[in-house]
Amino acid sequence: MDIKELERMSEMHELGELFAAIWGRPGEPPIDSSTLQALSHSGNYVVGAYSGKRMVGGLIGWLGGHPPDDLHLHSHILGVVPDTETRGVGFELKQHQRMWCLDRGVPSIEWTFDPLVRRNAYFNLAKLGADAVEYLVDFYGPMDDGINTGDESDRLLVRWNLRSEKAVAAAAGRHVEPRPDAGAMLVQVPEDIVAIRRDDPTHARRLRREVREALGGAMSRGYHVTGFTRAFEYVLSPD
Repeated sequence: MDIKELERMSEMHELGELFAAIWGRPGEPPIDSSTLQALSHSGNYVVGAYSGKRMVGGLIGWLGGHPPDDLHLHSHILGVVPDTETRGVGFELKQHQRMWCLDRGVPSIEWTFDPLVRRNAYFNLAKLGADAVEYLVDFYGPMDDGINTGDESDRLLVRWNLRSEKAVAAAAGRHVEPRPDAGAMLVQVPEDIVAIRRDDPTHARRLRREVREALGGAMSRGYHVTGFTRAFEYVLSPD
């Protein structure tokens, strides 16, 4: 797998089309090619992953925060073609992004994800070693792509401290399954919320509200997320 920074406008078009296909909106990418070009040219992170000459994944982000005390990269979109050939590409892209930041003195990366999508929760919290820091209610407002249509856009903000013990261990392929201690709280999410949205939107909306109340409510009361289990559970512990 070859991962490289993108610079040419033709590459931006290709990346935009890839994102559009992944998000179920052919011809309507979630970010347009001119914006991708501007991000790349201004020194931000725009990369593609290639299997031979075929682009199979992409990852973009831009510098944010309030330097010098809070400099970080905001990682906005990660997309990988869903087939057996591309297993592990998402992890490779995030590790490439990690090294890109460390080489430039950027200590952390932040991004959001849908807390109901269990594979993303496990990837971000367990496989990468990121920390959940804030529950954001309906963060993007209504979304009409092929993944989020009909649901509220709650998101979990995570911060990846790139030199933390968890991040270093994860980069080496090691991560520790969380062990709930006394006073810990478990919040379970469904196995496949995307399928539930498609087949039973009313049930999907009910699950959204339940997880918002349980996970978001606990975080607002001072609980912090310490991990995500293979049984699709967030583990929260009181401060």
